Amino acid sequence: MPLRPKSPGPGFRVGKVFGIPIYLHSSWFIIFALITYSLATQFTAQHPAWRPEQHWALGVIASLLFFASVLIHELGHSLIALRYKIPVASITLFVFGGLARITREPDRAMQEFNIAIAGPITSFLLAGLFFAASHAAAAPEMLQSAFGWLAEMNFVLAVFNLVPGFPLDGGRILRSIAWGITKDFTRASRIASRGGQWAAYLMIAWGVTQAIRGNVVGGVWIGFIGWFLLSAAQQSLAQVAVQGSLQGLRASDVMSTDVPAVPGGMSLEEYVQEVLRTGRQFHIVGTTEHPSGIVTLQGAQRFPRNEWPSTSVQAAMLPTDAVYRAAPSEPVTGVLERMQRGNLSQMPVMNGDELVGLITRDSILRVIQAHSDAGHVAGR
Repeated sequence: MPLRPKSPGPGFRVGKVFGIPIYLHSSWFIIFALITYSLATQFTAQHPAWRPEQHWALGVIASLLFFASVLIHELGHSLIALRYKIPVASITLFVFGGLARITREPDRAMQEFNIAIAGPITSFLLAGLFFAASHAAAAPEMLQSAFGWLAEMNFVLAVFNLVPGFPLDGGRILRSIAWGITKDFTRASRIASRGGQWAAYLMIAWGVTQAIRGNVVGGVWIGFIGWFLLSAAQQSLAQVAVQGSLQGLRASDVMSTDVPAVPGGMSLEEYVQEVLRTGRQFHIVGTTEHPSGIVTLQGAQRFPRNEWPSTSVQAAMLPTDAVYRAAPSEPVTGVLERMQRGNLSQMPVMNGDELVGLITRDSILRVIQAHSDAGHVAGR
């Protein structure tokens, strides 16, 4: 859709911690079920004297505590980010663990380092706490088994995240170090992304080796994680190139000031005819100085065809305060990130209550393409 109301976030919202919305991605339910089944099977083999319901109950409890540990890991990153006045949009738990989404990059290399290292440190501390709890003499045998597994998994989580490849914590640590040495964020990002690619290739190779040696399930899973890291590292390299092309540009530099307007009393029938006549699928309702809302062809299509003649565009519009907007001085990189996150193809640019332009993905892509063409010409 070219325009969408402000989105609540990715997945199912389950609460808020320190003001940060917490979401469960649909893939989380798959990994939760797999871990619970795996733990119930493991506890059955290790403790055959326990009843089946005990094996499954402990599997569910240990799984929930593991994902609570992942959440605390992400909160470790988030709290340090908030300390540096970097807003955290959300934390999402998904099939590969957790993801804290900050709204902008840190201002300095030391901030990046501290935000990145906070997660592994938190997991190491949790591993120590669970290890101590598993060896407590007063703890029941069932809890000792669960705490022992949680200690091991938190330790593995911390070590895995320290692998020096983007987008893992270790990759961000590597980027912060390279950033501090080179004083060039783009170059540091490129170094960390390359590290992520090498780490992913090694993980895929390890997974293939494990599968050949007979550990098919474990090998496929390791290889799948490696593939995911490879995709993320390649995507981050592409983002580095995009950020370089858009460096220093503001929304006002790439926006179009030609934004068509329609009166609020226009019927949807007349509006659709206007769209067909001009090919423009985005209109403000009212005037640019005092827009009351924004209407699109997709908004009109939400109404049955037989209601178009009797329904005004005002009924189909989205109020201006209900959609994402950009400020003229906002960096284009930030605008593009928000458009991608909200799956938007265009965004109004507003100076206070006045609509001053429209920024689209196409206009941003033209700038990126022009930058790429200029680079090819300069390199000849």
